[in-house]
Amino acid sequence: MLATPLLIYSISPSGPIREGDTVFADIATKVTFANPLLYESARFDGTCLLDPEDPLMVIERPSDRPDRLVLAKVQGKTVFEWPFCPPQAEVLISLRQVMQKPDLWSETKVRLSQWFTW
Repeated sequence: MLATPLLIYSISPSGPIREGDTVFADIATKVTFANPLLYESARFDGTCLLDPEDPLMVIERPSDRPDRLVLAKVQGKTVFEWPFCPPQAEVLISLRQVMQKPDLWSETKVRLSQWFTW
């Protein structure tokens, strides 16, 4: 009974992306800054790197943009580390590079393997 909500959540389809939603980077990927001049002095060339499952808050939906990219703000970062995306940076990312919910099965496998190795 306790596993039922987890199962339903993991197999439920993702809905449309809306402003304010949190999405996650699907894989390690290079993304473009929405305002590249803000980070030029910090040695960025207009792009930065996202780690897999980095959280991003959607600012503008792809359907509202002519380039069909998601305008999102980097969340969950507190330290400025080159070449990774700075905290609160606004980036442009394609729909195929994001997922709406993290993969619970892979997260569960990692946690169980860590627990059993102790």
